Amino acid sequence: MQLYNLEFSEEEIREAAAADRLLSMEIEFSRACNFRCAYCYLDDRTAGAGELSRTEIKEVILQAKELGARKIIILGGEPTIYPHLIEMLRFLGNQGLEIELFTNGTGVTEELAGVLAEEKARVVVKMNSRDASVQDRLAGKKGAFAIIGQALEHLRRAGYPADNLFLAASTVICRQNIEELPALWQWLRTQNIEPYFEILTPQANALENTWLGVEAEELRELFVRLSAMDREHFGRTWEPQPPLVGNRCMRHQVSCVVTANGDVMPCVGVTIALENIRNQPLADILKNSEVVRNLKNYREMIKGPCGSCEKSSECYGCRGAAYQLTGDYLASDPTCWRNSGAGVASSPLVK
Repeated sequence: MQLYNLEFSEEEIREAAAADRLLSMEIEFSRACNFRCAYCYLDDRTAGAGELSRTEIKEVILQAKELGARKIIILGGEPTIYPHLIEMLRFLGNQGLEIELFTNGTGVTEELAGVLAEEKARVVVKMNSRDASVQDRLAGKKGAFAIIGQALEHLRRAGYPADNLFLAASTVICRQNIEELPALWQWLRTQNIEPYFEILTPQANALENTWLGVEAEELRELFVRLSAMDREHFGRTWEPQPPLVGNRCMRHQVSCVVTANGDVMPCVGVTIALENIRNQPLADILKNSEVVRNLKNYREMIKGPCGSCEKSSECYGCRGAAYQLTGDYLASDPTCWRNSGAGVASSPLVK
């Protein structure tokens, strides 16, 4: 079974974790963004004076490669408005690293789509609805739906999707789109676009926008329905399990995040700055971190119902949700439907 964004096997993850090596690294080139998504994990979406230089970004990428990383995941902010994106894409390609780019579509011009295709980059477009009004509201920008549509057209002209040109849609499950998600899932499958559906992490902007919230039982029903759809119509078999639809998150075993200012974090949800790459090499930061050790040793360390769950040997829930809602990254995941009624505090997004 392939895990963690459909690419790494259980054996690869196990071996990399045991050897203190990476398989991927997520990185922000800048936090500047032209959208104001209601669910965004960032409080501030403007470029800061302390952001990493191009030289520093390249250096930490080389450090990740030395640690075994094969894939660099570009987050934001919005990467396509970063002025040096093409330079960075070429650098990653020259290093033989796989690229995955998350984008709201803004800067996906014909030129950029062509460069992405040349570098065989995996592209993930943020699409939460096929209803223009819903998409625009969730993105916090009028015209967001049209921007995404134009980006998809440019990507199609460049050859996406294809066997060697992976295209996905990143979708956050929320109150405004949950009813249409089965139809969106089916449409994406028929378009050969991989659906990346995930439970909303209750942090930053999402905590202010409680109207996004979905009940745990509704989430379970959606996961079960999508699993049945995949099995019956698309020949894909997977067990419903949060927080990712049709996938399992094992990023804490083999990945980390480097923010635009150089802080190293376990993931975008576990917002604990382990250290800054300007102070220590990436290898030392990860090797010396108690947080990283605890997350790798999740079978023994996770507390409460998550620790005793029948799925605990293969799942640790969403560590980001646990941290954001309880302050403890080893607490049980409050957003998992398996914890409903088990004495675990629920998400404040659900009223």
